[in-house]
Amino acid sequence: MQSLERGKRPGPKLRRQMVRIVVTEMMEKCPLVGKKHSTDVAKKMVAKYPKSLQDVIDGDIVGTGYHSLVKQLQNRIENVWRTSTPKMRKRKQSNSDDTDEIPLEERAAMQDTYGCIKWNVQFLPREETQESQQQKMEKLKVMFQQSDANPEEVKCFMQSTFYTQRQHVNQGKSIKCLREEWPFLFDEIGMSIHFKELTGINLKDTFIRNLDLKGKRLLNYLTTVCVKKNKKFLQTYARLQRLRGQQSGCSEDVKEMVLLLLNYFDEKESMFFYVDETSLAEDVQLEQVAVTPAIIVCGQSCYSSTRYMLSLDRTLTNTNIPSFISALCLMFGSYYCFNIHYPSELASTLEFLQRCFFRINPEKGTKVENKNSKRRLNLNPRVLTLIQEITDHEWCDT
Repeated sequence: MQSLERGKRPGPKLRRQMVRIVVTEMMEKCPLVGKKHSTDVAKKMVAKYPKSLQDVIDGDIVGTGYHSLVKQLQNRIENVWRTSTPKMRKRKQSNSDDTDEIPLEERAAMQDTYGCIKWNVQFLPREETQESQQQKMEKLKVMFQQSDANPEEVKCFMQSTFYTQRQHVNQGKSIKCLREEWPFLFDEIGMSIHFKELTGINLKDTFIRNLDLKGKRLLNYLTTVCVKKNKKFLQTYARLQRLRGQQSGCSEDVKEMVLLLLNYFDEKESMFFYVDETSLAEDVQLEQVAVTPAIIVCGQSCYSSTRYMLSLDRTLTNTNIPSFISALCLMFGSYYCFNIHYPSELASTLEFLQRCFFRINPEKGTKVENKNSKRRLNLNPRVLTLIQEITDHEWCDT
């Protein structure tokens, strides 16, 4: 659209992408598109953007001026009829020309695009150029080193460079490389902007709002009903109560809720890694930390800790997170911002948090890694069971 509105001729790659988009829209209206339809559409497109699309050689219009566009539309329609390629493919890093023919969303794994509304941004914002994006990226690096950086300016720059951030993530750049190029992307202020653009959801605000609505109800069910059903769960709850001691408050409730959820689903606590309270970043034995996003707890338990760190791909990306809720939101947001699949050993807990507290509820697909050929259901049965049990429990209480 930038090329068309500026009266410039789009390159072959952009023109083919335009044809693919137009044909998709045409076939949604009428699957059996004939040449007459293609001709009508091409004629209107050329009439609206003659400088960009008309068949011209040295200023002379060739034939009707839209013959080549009709041919491209027809060829694409025939390719769609013939194709047997699955709609979603596993994403792979490649610099070859085959990426020009298969849109990035179609080559991506279902888990990568799950829950996203702007996973792959096609074009720069109209007021932006590659040079301006690079300048803003460098400016953000400098601002990250400043203690008095203007938060509103950071938000503005992060939002305007979202296109380039997604390009770098989807190209498969390492976490270490992304950390160097986009340090604010691993900070609360930067990730919240990226997550909102990517999913349409406010990361921390949504969690806190739903925590107020559902947190006490969930915790009440776990601590009154589940302890009676399962002896192992009762033992875990008793242990957590001893660790918690006399501490109270929303943050302590969230810690207990997450730890009890892990126990309810009989899943590992691999999202946490415990170190001494005085440990520095260089003291963390990262080879023992999970590859997937993990919260480094600086203390012997979540209850005794006043400081947290975040690890992605065994790389410390944030070494001073002051609250458990912030650490939990950063950990969860990382799965979406960096195309990371839920590990199977945390699948139920993460999906429950996703659906009930972060309000991400796609009708199809799953975020869980697929280690075998067994097909996973769109909605985890164990998550659905817990949701139904909580609903029944609330109804019985009233």
